[in-house]
Amino acid sequence: MLYSAFILGLLGSLHCVGMCGPIAFMLPVDRTNSFKKVSQIGIYHIGRLLAYSLIGLVFGLVGKSLNLFGVQQQLSIAIGIIMIVVVLMPYKTFAKYNLSKPLNKVVSKVKSNLGQALKKKTSDTFLTIGFLNGFLPCGLVYMAVFGAVATGSLLQGSFYMILFGLGTIPLMTSAIYLGKFLNQTIKQRIQKAIPVFVVIIGVLFILRGLGLGIPYISPAPVVEMATSAIDCH
Repeated sequence: MLYSAFILGLLGSLHCVGMCGPIAFMLPVDRTNSFKKVSQIGIYHIGRLLAYSLIGLVFGLVGKSLNLFGVQQQLSIAIGIIMIVVVLMPYKTFAKYNLSKPLNKVVSKVKSNLGQALKKKTSDTFLTIGFLNGFLPCGLVYMAVFGAVATGSLLQGSFYMILFGLGTIPLMTSAIYLGKFLNQTIKQRIQKAIPVFVVIIGVLFILRGLGLGIPYISPAPVVEMATSAIDCH
């Protein structure tokens, strides 16, 4: 299921450009030195990936904790259903239950620190900007977090989020260099494709949880059996 994280990031990166694009456009990169500009943008992305990896560790731990209760398959099914429901839910209804509302103080603090970092031009500011950027509330990140929980592992949860972040890099980098280069028609087509792909990922998680014995898609559950034999002589 890890490959789905990269594709989710790749297809959803247009959403990232819309949400985080203004931050990317404001990066204090050195526009007179191409090599320095590339390295600064690279450091910015490393900061984002570091933030995503930490988020993946936390939610991978949540998934692992749930797995200790023997609900790995049920968890995968539940995550798949949640992803589908969130996509199909009307925006107004979803807005009422915005997951970022309980964290408004934290989000405000992140935005404040991000604003201060954007004003600096020190070598470490790009890492800071990218790191803080990774913690801003984003619906697409929430979808990736669900996937990290479903992995049921700290390392796989972290790797899932890293792959998601890597998927967003190509379009985010292009946006920094070219600005708003996509026409409205292409944007609309990609935006329509994002929910479809999220639903597909949700279905894959459900199939995975059902354990239908389909290789790579819905592998049969592994049941550990212990047998003992006593030989009497």
